[in-house]
Amino acid sequence: MKLLKRGLFALILSTFFYTSIQANYLYKDEVIFNPKFNESVEILGAELYQKTGISLRLLMLKELPHGKTIVEYEKELIKELNEPTVFLTFSEMDSKVDILANDDSLYQYFDKRQVLSPISSPVQAFIIGLINMDFSDMSSGGTIIPLLAQKAKPGEVLGKYSGAMFNGYADIASQIADSKNVVLENDVGNANQISILIIKTIFYGIILIGIYMYIKRKLYMRRNKLEQ
Repeated sequence: MKLLKRGLFALILSTFFYTSIQANYLYKDEVIFNPKFNESVEILGAELYQKTGISLRLLMLKELPHGKTIVEYEKELIKELNEPTVFLTFSEMDSKVDILANDDSLYQYFDKRQVLSPISSPVQAFIIGLINMDFSDMSSGGTIIPLLAQKAKPGEVLGKYSGAMFNGYADIASQIADSKNVVLENDVGNANQISILIIKTIFYGIILIGIYMYIKRKLYMRRNKLEQ
């Protein structure tokens, strides 16, 4: 009987411990509630921590507490954590995304500005600069906001959120791993991103050619008018 009780206690303890471990890297989820999404984040986060000592945690919030900015909320939570930690936070109702590290030295391992860029490719950045006649900010390569900005059908909104945030999470994890010279077995890789970049490059290339032809035609017509 004692042996049975011990076994039952061990089972309960191991189940609790396993649940706690599983909740490490998807730190909060008030939006998705998808076991597969949870598992993907936990597997990648656990491997990253094991190989680099850096904990990358994802927060999926329905809404920020009243009167708090996303950075204030992150700073409040991150105080609880002692190990090197990076928070990637999304608030659905506030339409906010942010990245915060509990030590400034952690920012050297990934490019926060690139990850949070609203522009997905260099070609898109160039075209926007051309339209606005302002090339002062050519940052691109955003892996979250361009996906969040896409329209989705009512039944596909959560899929858009999970896809965009995991894409950003994986991007940060990959950059940290590269900076630490380690290989992540569960890294999603950049093959899909390269394919998307090629498609976007072709698309925006066509737009750029169209703009060039339009300007050329306008200059031609103006020159003919002056000659007449």
